[in-house]
Amino acid sequence: MIHQKLIDTLSGQFSQLLSNRPEMPGQHELQAQIRAMLQSSFARLDLVTRDEFDAQQAVLMRTRETLEQLEARLAALESEGMAAAETPAADDAEEAPRNS
Repeated sequence: MIHQKLIDTLSGQFSQLLSNRPEMPGQHELQAQIRAMLQSSFARLDLVTRDEFDAQQAVLMRTRETLEQLEARLAALESEGMAAAETPAADDAEEAPRNS
């Protein structure tokens, strides 16, 4: 969820906008309502904190590295398998004329 700090920052910026104006009737109530509206809006959004995002990004990077290593290993095993499959076929072809 969104940190309270973000809501406080937005609320503070709005307060600064209003502080340059002379005191208006209901100004404090308006600020409280805007703060509640911001909290409600952010609560409905599917947001994560920067720390959570960075942690998931690190997990994704490790997963991607592992995937690349596994793909390289699979390619090496496949090439070994292809080479092994070709070698007996070549030996069989050489032996066939000798037996004739």
